[in-house]
Amino acid sequence: MPTTSNRRALKRPAPEPVALPKPAEDREPRGARRKRETRARLLDAALRLMAEKGMEGVAINEITEAADVGFGSFYNHFESKEAIYAALVDSVFEEFADTVDRLSSGLTDPAEVIAVAVRYTLMRARREPVWGQFLIRDGLSARVLQRGLGHRLLRDIERGIAAKRFTSDDLLMSFASVGGTVLTAIAMMPFFDDPAAMKAEAARFKKLGLNANNIGERTVATLLQTLGLKRAEAEKIAYRPAVSSLE
Repeated sequence: MPTTSNRRALKRPAPEPVALPKPAEDREPRGARRKRETRARLLDAALRLMAEKGMEGVAINEITEAADVGFGSFYNHFESKEAIYAALVDSVFEEFADTVDRLSSGLTDPAEVIAVAVRYTLMRARREPVWGQFLIRDGLSARVLQRGLGHRLLRDIERGIAAKRFTSDDLLMSFASVGGTVLTAIAMMPFFDDPAAMKAEAARFKKLGLNANNIGERTVATLLQTLGLKRAEAEKIAYRPAVSSLE
């Protein structure tokens, strides 16, 4: 048992630092916070509706009702339905494409750049089904060549052709082949998370080799062969852990 002198020598734990309130000038004004939250609700509602129906199939009043926002408030944030769609593409796809660019920034082989982009896209689509569905809608529209992921994919294929890494010299059809295969793979994603469907179609799915664990790698291997790589090299690149290590 400690003596009196020892007890005096024992140090009490230092008190936890108290978080001081932010100065008033650093706090977000209530009006600005409400405006930001309203804009976020509108974008979220537009994403869900446009993923299901496409931009042309959605009316502004549907977006405001789904967001629980007054119809007139829509125009405080966006000029038109086309404007909110453009904002969605910027926030959903341009930001994502910037991330893909960052992940592949150290790669010099165009085939590896394509592999990273495709595998990362498929991972995101499975994690966020609405995002994937919106990508399918946008990928089948006339806007696909102009912005977002479609524009980046076109750029990367063109670089591969220019470097003679890809033997295909038809840029447009190479883009269509790669983009179409990626969208088809995304469309299959719901099967992986639907036990009833997997059980009902077990025999057919087994024959097709439908397996969520390697769909990304198989997609990449097929695409690289489409672009002109030999099967052995395409599979070697496809199964490198370049993306899984970055999750």
